[in-house]
Amino acid sequence: MEFPDNRLLIDLCGELDSNLAKIETATGAEITHVGNRLALKGDAHARKQAETVLRGIYARLEQGRPLTQGDVDAVIRMPEEVFEAPREGDQIEMFRGDRIEIRTRKRVVEPRSTAQKAYVKSLFANELVFGLGPAGTGKTYLAVAAAVSAFIEGHVDRIILSRPAVEAGERLGFLPGDMKEKVDPYMQPLYDALNDFLPAKQVAKLIEEKQIEIAPLAFMRGRTLANAFVVLDEAQNATTMQMKMFLTRLGEGSRMAITGDMTQTDLPRGVMSGLVEAERVLRNTEGIGFTRFTAEDVVRHPMVAKIIKAYEADGRING
Repeated sequence: MEFPDNRLLIDLCGELDSNLAKIETATGAEITHVGNRLALKGDAHARKQAETVLRGIYARLEQGRPLTQGDVDAVIRMPEEVFEAPREGDQIEMFRGDRIEIRTRKRVVEPRSTAQKAYVKSLFANELVFGLGPAGTGKTYLAVAAAVSAFIEGHVDRIILSRPAVEAGERLGFLPGDMKEKVDPYMQPLYDALNDFLPAKQVAKLIEEKQIEIAPLAFMRGRTLANAFVVLDEAQNATTMQMKMFLTRLGEGSRMAITGDMTQTDLPRGVMSGLVEAERVLRNTEGIGFTRFTAEDVVRHPMVAKIIKAYEADGRING
């Protein structure tokens, strides 16, 4: 394979050819870098896979787009995707190859696995979506990105982010301060996601103006959530009654995303998870989208996927 721009080829190869090593591991092909060429060795299938991945990464670099380790992993997972530059002014657009990007104020968010891609499509196609699977698969991150995109485009008037205020196996004891200070530690992952997509000053202003609301699940009772994009994170820690209460808050012009990992329940022993029950009751209901993630979809450090697989193989520990 010959590449016309040697500078881009250097970026493609990565520091000490680290990207090439990753592609070799994933495809089984052997890649040798000589000048502005890459030589591929191996069986026909391995060479074809490696060539597709290499061309995808190079096309991305030609567009002047960044290339992180996560982006390399994404191309390896979805080598058939057509990489095209986003059109000016678009917030979310589907391109040739059925490819999706979510554009927010601070960054462009791209699905990095087939399941993530199906999940993002479902978030914009359905009024109620469940994202189920292990930690690190981007369930909450993509849901918050979709919420920010919908808000920026004017499809909703506000964003509501919620989690059950359940301690993860530890007793934190009495927390000082007013109500916001007491619940903020539980909500911090949602603040982190928002700050990835919007400038910090804008986040603070929108929260002050109640256009973004971050609140524990218990605060949702008795409300009708209209014209809002609503995300319930860590939903495995909601009881059956809490889950039913939350789902029935859905109002006119609103969308809901429910995310959770049914193997990570922090509820007291013997208490049924509302997420497990909701999946059983609603899985065949028309208009409700379910996306299931596995360890293969983990987009954090590669070690996270190995840890999840090890616990799944052991099968004796829940949580």
